[in-house]
Amino acid sequence: MFALEATELYRFFHAGDEEVVALRGVVLTLNTGEFTALRGPSGSGKSTLLACLAGIDEPDGGVVSVMGERMTRRPEPERARLRARHFGVLMQSGNLFDHLTVRANVRLQMEISGRGAPGEIDGLLGSLGLDGLAGVFPVHLSGGEAARAGLAVALAAKPSILLCDEPTAEVDAATEQLVIDRLIGNCRSGGAVLIVTHSPALAARADRIIDIRDGGIVHG
Repeated sequence: MFALEATELYRFFHAGDEEVVALRGVVLTLNTGEFTALRGPSGSGKSTLLACLAGIDEPDGGVVSVMGERMTRRPEPERARLRARHFGVLMQSGNLFDHLTVRANVRLQMEISGRGAPGEIDGLLGSLGLDGLAGVFPVHLSGGEAARAGLAVALAAKPSILLCDEPTAEVDAATEQLVIDRLIGNCRSGGAVLIVTHSPALAARADRIIDIRDGGIVHG
């Protein structure tokens, strides 16, 4: 059984009278213990695909299954339950509560999921190069720090499936390697990881690379 399986995903958006096909027949599987990189130019459908895989957005066609359970076309409370049970998700924005410190954001995710312990927070933040930022509010973080703090939240519940949109954006090479090592560690612990990235360094460490263009997976 795949950790995640998507079959024939379609997603359409409308801008005035124009219909935009954001996803066209995407077929994708994620395996337990595998680190997968998703690449593609801006506007190719990467972020839309991540949102559909996580059940944050609903595809207009096709099915997403998580650990053998169908995610698509279920009420939002049921999708939220599946996300809480199986997923850690880092999107391009909206990953942190502005009124909570970095530490409190991570602790809240642990409390919601019922997994992880407050004593693990400092080690998790340190593994992502966020030493000394536990008590900082999101408004005072740089773009790269906010992305890594969001990644800490995504990792806090020790998810079986981790979906991340550009987790190493706006970081230096040394910090990027810290983040990559942490992502690979999640795979070695049995998780399935899918990362949207433009980073050659991250793609070079992936077990598998998937390319998407114009809303479709590029084969060959």
